[in-house]
Amino acid sequence: MTYFKNTNYWAIILGGSSGMGLATAKKLASEGMNICILHRDRRSQMKVIEEAFAAIKEKGVKLQTYNVDATRLDKMAEIIEDFKAQLQPNEKVRLLLHSIAKGNLKLMTTLPEKKEGVSTSKNSHSPTEQLLNQLQENIESAQNFHPDTLSRQDFNNTLEAMALSLYDWVKAVWEQGLFAEDARIIGLTSEGNQKAWRAYAAVSAAKVALEAICRSIALEFAPYGIRCNVVQAGVTDTPSLRMIPGSDVMKAQSKFRNPYGRLTTPEDVANVIYLLCREESAWINGAIIPVDGGERIC
Repeated sequence: MTYFKNTNYWAIILGGSSGMGLATAKKLASEGMNICILHRDRRSQMKVIEEAFAAIKEKGVKLQTYNVDATRLDKMAEIIEDFKAQLQPNEKVRLLLHSIAKGNLKLMTTLPEKKEGVSTSKNSHSPTEQLLNQLQENIESAQNFHPDTLSRQDFNNTLEAMALSLYDWVKAVWEQGLFAEDARIIGLTSEGNQKAWRAYAAVSAAKVALEAICRSIALEFAPYGIRCNVVQAGVTDTPSLRMIPGSDVMKAQSKFRNPYGRLTTPEDVANVIYLLCREESAWINGAIIPVDGGERIC
């Protein structure tokens, strides 16, 4: 028997057409939870995405999808109104998952010229030198792809999309009375909350802001039965990770660091989010939960 069958619960997943968001949708659907997915994708990507959505429907749950920018307040109001109209009187939102990856990946400053005497031979057999050479190439590609350096507006846009939008959605869903009596709100963070990576400054700032917002939600919405936690995933090979300059090096380093010698998968993260939605996790609130196989300790 699936855990959430006949509970009339819904999960709203912001950013659910790929990566951790989609993996979570599949996991929760397999456990009997109805799914509402917001995503922002081009027509050229929709064939694969629709196939994934069809697989979710085959689990026998309800599926509502919106291909819109979930960070736009005007669109948010329209979607919530439409979604509310679809709900039966006994149906409520058990989970609101924030999985929006919409950040600026620009360097803070232009790259300096290579210093003389520094070896960057591509024929080196040293694994360390090979990684450094690859990193240099990726960072130079980032400068070519984003000739402009990170601006104040880039920071603002990233913070609004990857942090502040969570509060917008929590407040809107709560004001409409759509949350279940024991609802769960979950954000996603990374080691970028404490460690620096080139071209990741704006996203790093957004991750820290998201964590702070989640702590306050955990405190101030607790009287209404809402729990709020953050999942800190290990390095996971998702479309958003591949956009980060130097991601190949990041993945190689993570495999080396991880006690299990592999990357975190979207399914690893989805499994923990499912656990956080169960009754037994009700006393977990305001936490940052690492899901990385121990990668962070090494």
